[in-house]
Amino acid sequence: MLKKQHICAGRVPLILFLCQMISALDVPLDPKLLDDLVQPPTITQQSPKDYIIDPRENIVIQCEAKGKPPPSFSWTRNGTHFDIDKDPLVTMKPGSGTLVINIMSEGKAETYEGVYQCTARNERGAAVSNNIVVRPSRSPLWTKERLEPIILRNGQSLVLPCRPPIGLPPAIIFWMDNSFQRLPQSERVSQGLNGDLYFSNVLPEDTREDYICYARFNHTQTIQQKQPISLKVISVDELNDTIAANLSDTEFYGAKSSKERPPTFLTPEGNESHKEELRGNVLSLECIAEGLPTPIIYWIKEDGTLPVNRTFYRNFKKTLQIIHVSEADSGNYQCIAKNALGAVHHTISVTVKAAPYWIVAPQNLVLSPGENGTLICRANGNPKPRISWLTNGVPVEIALDDPSRKIDGDTIIFSNVQESSSAVYQCNASNKYGYLLANAFVNVLAEPPRILTSANTLYQVIANRPALLDCAFFGSPMPTIEWFKGTKGSALHEDIYILHDNGTLEIPVAQKDSTGTYTCVARNKLGMAKNEVHLEIKDPTRIIKQPEYAVVQRGSKVSFECKVKHDHTLIPTIMWLKDNGELPNDERFSTDKDHLVVSDVKDDDGGTYTCTANTTLDSASASAVLRVVDVPNPPFDLELTNQLDKSVQLTWTPGDDNNSPIKKFIIEYEDAMHEAGLWRHQAEVSGTQTTAQLKLSPYVNYSFRVMAENGIGRSMPSEASEQYLTKAAEPDQNPTAVEGLGTEPDNLVITWKPLNGFQSNGPGLQYKVSWRQKDGDDEWTSVVVANVSKYIVSGTPTFVPYLIKVQALNDVGFAPEPAAVMGHSGEDLPMVAPGNVHVNVVNSTLAEVHWDPVPPKSVRGHLQGYRIYYWKTQSSSKRNRRHIEKKILTFQGSKTHGMLPGLQPYSHYALNVRVVNGKGEGPASTDKGFHTPEGVPSAPSSLKIVNPTLDSLTLEWDPPSHPNGILTEYILKYQPINNTHELGPLVDLKIPANKTRWTLKNLNFSTRYKFYFYAQTSVGSGSQITEEAITTVDEGKKAMASRQVDIATQGWFIGLMCAVALLILILLIVCFIRRNKGGKYPVKEKEDAHADPEIQPMKEDDGTFGEYSDAEDHKPLKKGSRTPSDRTVKKEDSDDSLVDYGEGVNGQFNEDGSFIGQYSGKKEKEPAEGNESSEAPSPVNAMNSFV
Repeated sequence: MLKKQHICAGRVPLILFLCQMISALDVPLDPKLLDDLVQPPTITQQSPKDYIIDPRENIVIQCEAKGKPPPSFSWTRNGTHFDIDKDPLVTMKPGSGTLVINIMSEGKAETYEGVYQCTARNERGAAVSNNIVVRPSRSPLWTKERLEPIILRNGQSLVLPCRPPIGLPPAIIFWMDNSFQRLPQSERVSQGLNGDLYFSNVLPEDTREDYICYARFNHTQTIQQKQPISLKVISVDELNDTIAANLSDTEFYGAKSSKERPPTFLTPEGNESHKEELRGNVLSLECIAEGLPTPIIYWIKEDGTLPVNRTFYRNFKKTLQIIHVSEADSGNYQCIAKNALGAVHHTISVTVKAAPYWIVAPQNLVLSPGENGTLICRANGNPKPRISWLTNGVPVEIALDDPSRKIDGDTIIFSNVQESSSAVYQCNASNKYGYLLANAFVNVLAEPPRILTSANTLYQVIANRPALLDCAFFGSPMPTIEWFKGTKGSALHEDIYILHDNGTLEIPVAQKDSTGTYTCVARNKLGMAKNEVHLEIKDPTRIIKQPEYAVVQRGSKVSFECKVKHDHTLIPTIMWLKDNGELPNDERFSTDKDHLVVSDVKDDDGGTYTCTANTTLDSASASAVLRVVDVPNPPFDLELTNQLDKSVQLTWTPGDDNNSPIKKFIIEYEDAMHEAGLWRHQAEVSGTQTTAQLKLSPYVNYSFRVMAENGIGRSMPSEASEQYLTKAAEPDQNPTAVEGLGTEPDNLVITWKPLNGFQSNGPGLQYKVSWRQKDGDDEWTSVVVANVSKYIVSGTPTFVPYLIKVQALNDVGFAPEPAAVMGHSGEDLPMVAPGNVHVNVVNSTLAEVHWDPVPPKSVRGHLQGYRIYYWKTQSSSKRNRRHIEKKILTFQGSKTHGMLPGLQPYSHYALNVRVVNGKGEGPASTDKGFHTPEGVPSAPSSLKIVNPTLDSLTLEWDPPSHPNGILTEYILKYQPINNTHELGPLVDLKIPANKTRWTLKNLNFSTRYKFYFYAQTSVGSGSQITEEAITTVDEGKKAMASRQVDIATQGWFIGLMCAVALLILILLIVCFIRRNKGGKYPVKEKEDAHADPEIQPMKEDDGTFGEYSDAEDHKPLKKGSRTPSDRTVKKEDSDDSLVDYGEGVNGQFNEDGSFIGQYSGKKEKEPAEGNESSEAPSPVNAMNSFV
């Protein structure tokens, strides 16, 4: 039931209230209805009970009322009829009961003081207003008085009285000086509730001649002032002189000592007082004390606590205020004044009285003939108010008797009312503190039902929300209400719907199927009325993409997205808010349909951004927080403290962290003496520290700066601190990187990395350079040099070890004694060639060389290794005579053997060996010759097929460019290839070595063949070369085919062939790519089985190799050759290469003889050998195989 009443009151402005107890009607305030219904008068507006007027303006006493027919008005003054027609200054506004008394032209306001009451009357009854007490405001002047100057001793208490004249309403008091400036107040000096100015103790600065009390009368907007009061505060000595001179014409306050004293109360007096206040007013309690030092005031309530949220302290806690006071606030309140010398208490007994206030005010009754009803008038107060009833302004005891009316104290009971029972009743509740007067009419009506809600009203409701369909009605007797849905529906019941007393139909959870037409039907014994309304259910507005929390750096751009889904018949408006307010009026903020973009983000842009989508029926919103971050602001206020010789404490104040916590501080220093303008890292401390103890070096003019670092980055440096120059000291370190190396056979060059100015620790930096032979008994030879980094010792023996020291010193002293390092005087060329050189040929491309080491003393320097020069003299077959440049392999260290890789098979070679030191090479050993055995030949230089016939093909070729021995024969293998690229049986054929042409017979006509061709020596088979060719077509069969039906001209065949050609082209491209990546025919596996054993990887136990290189090493390696248009295969030039043995010219061998040497040299360009395998068929040749 409570839910229904709440909805009725808050939802429907035109209500029909059915009281369960008394069956009364309330007439809706509908203009059309009111035009037709008679109604007793009702007072709608009146002047206040205590009406204070401005005597300078006309008097307006308000009285407005409504009723049907419109009421007439009359007035009483001081209990008797006020005939306004007899007073020309008094008029009544037309259609109103408001009086206007024109006193501005003539007359006085005091003439019209009195108690006024208005009566509004029509045929149904009379309503009366409150008793309105009219009084003009007063702002009297202060009486003239002679105020003597006040002289006080420092520390005494004082009360300056105000005593304003009594005005109406009471004046507002304040103290000012002659310049209209308010006098300062404090715990020591304050104004009391009565307007007096209280001094707990006076001070010399209180001396002034213009203490003026002002009284402001707000009603007349006037201010009156009292005569100025003069106050002088003097010391004891000054006081004695003043008394002697002016005692006869001065007022002197007391002769008490100005020593410190405990508190006493200036107001209220005594230990107890009483305060009475009315319910609902503000209770103000005041305690002001004097004392020295100034007392502090405390408040407590005995046997209770001060009410929370209603208690306030004013005037420096000297006044306690409790607002909306009630009877529960009665009791004893205690104020305590306390200073260092003691405390004093005062108890205020508070009694809360109450003027009458309503518990149940009488309400208007609308009844139909024969009905019953009641009027209830209940009020409370302290003391309890007396209830009296009037009817039409006349005490009910002397009014006309009404048989339907019975009075029972605060209740009037009506039974079987008739139209003659209509009247206006007044209830008066009064006690000594005031009264309440309420009008309530009884209106007896007989009316058929009327529906006041507009016909065909359209209600639009969001799905899953309540729908309230209004049916405001009126009728007497009260009609019953029924609701129907659709044209043929049955009455709606409360199991699904809620039917409110005011006629409203509530659908608690409206769904899509709730859409439709609803009919409200009102019935009573006098008739029936109905009305149709329409309901539409809309989809809710939802935000499907909400803005997200963002952290951005200052100066960047941020975008918030807000996508809205809504009913298609509703048009939403999107609004963006910042911190629940409008967006800043700044062009940096831009919005479109779904986004808010903030450019050049600033610190003030941080906050909560809300996207709100509003339609005419609902709204949705979503918020996201923007946090603006940036690198920290630079620290500031750098200060150096605890300045010692080798340390100082640096303190700073952090700058703003710009919403990202500072992780650390970086401290840098500048040495203005040695490296001005260059800042170097000094230290780092955590982001919670603001001080750092810094270690310092001597003789440095320090300046420091600090940078802060957070998760975004590093701040700008702070301003530099003050400079701090540390004292000079001897160096605490020596130069580093000390070395001794000779550049000539008879010198020793000593070098070092000098100290920088920061490391010098003082002025006059120099170096003491010392040296002596390591293996001798010589004394140290020393020399002091300037701040340089090199010293040359001349006349030394060749390559002798020396001990060297370099020590720093300055004007203060020497650095610690340095450790000695070893160096050598200059080297000279080796004197002896390696002996006992011999060669062991491993295979046709590899040889191993051995030699004896040279005596160490003959090296005359650092042994860097041995260098082998080798070259090819001529081929054993004497077919290719050419000059070959010498090649070089270097083997570092004391190696006595090494491997020579990449040799030419079946060739004569010569070599010699030399020792190498830092100066260069020694003499060469005697040349040593050796011969390499035969190897497998390279591929034939070319292969071409000529003179194809119906059943034969002729092959022509050129011999291998590198036979690598004596050729014994050629091997030819071939096999047919069908149209699906499948290989047929393989045929082998041996051909004598002296042949360069061969014809194959008895072949199949119009058939493609693939040929594999290679040469052999006694060692084995060489690399092969491949080619493909086709025998010619049989003309007889071709002619026969031409006599057949030419299907090639058929459309279906052309389409099929195009599709087949496209598929074949795709397959060919795939095959071509695979062949280039290593794909091969099945026969390729057979080719690999005959690979040249000379090119197999060398195992470690076969020997190790030096690094080989020459001018042709960087030629690109060819993977194969393409078949030229004349079907002749040409082989690319290719030399033996050693790139597979190392990384370049600086390769090295290991201790076991593995290659660490280096190769260098040049040779004439030779014709290249053929590749080991032919390349994949070109797309052109591949296509030919399908012709």
